[in-house]
Amino acid sequence: MSTGRREPLDRRRVADTALRLLNEGGLDGLTLRAIARELDVKAPALYWHFKDKQALLDEMATEMYRRMVEGTPLDPADTWRERLLRSNRGLRAALLRYRDGAKVFSGSRFTGIEHAGPMEDNLRLFTAAGFTLPQAARALTTAYLYTLGFVTEEQGVHPLPGERREGYDMDERARLMADFPLSAQAGAEIFEDYEQHFEEGLALVVEGIGARYGVS
Repeated sequence: MSTGRREPLDRRRVADTALRLLNEGGLDGLTLRAIARELDVKAPALYWHFKDKQALLDEMATEMYRRMVEGTPLDPADTWRERLLRSNRGLRAALLRYRDGAKVFSGSRFTGIEHAGPMEDNLRLFTAAGFTLPQAARALTTAYLYTLGFVTEEQGVHPLPGERREGYDMDERARLMADFPLSAQAGAEIFEDYEQHFEEGLALVVEGIGARYGVS
């Protein structure tokens, strides 16, 4: 029998384990029982830290955010446009590191206030550039929701980078939609070259924000 001390079980350790398991089985395969097995504890032990799976997802999203901000430092010299581009590129990269990363992040509630500092910095930058506070909040939220929705769809095709789900063969799609030639040709614009399409869409969002609120 081992006499070594077991590493203390806390919320962050559970979330870290859950994020590792997420890449193996996706969100549908992530259960408290599987996490407990990986941690070598009984499943009821996890309920001391998380009352249900949503509470766990909230902590997982928070941990994803912590890692994202560590890897995407803000530049004080950014313009508002540069900040939107930088932060949303960083968000997309962070979500793509995990199978179903966008689904985990979507609708989750942060369990701490780590996001408050970057949020305050962004709002200061935008209001200094000429946005009102409501406009700044709307601009930041709109770009964030674009990125979250884009990655949700992207991961529906590519659960992880380099992995493609069955059913997204463009030649087969074109054959089935032969009577709808424009729709058939549009397949490549929807289900291929996600990097390029993300950048084009993000640029549209940024330009639209500037045009809508009259801020250059």
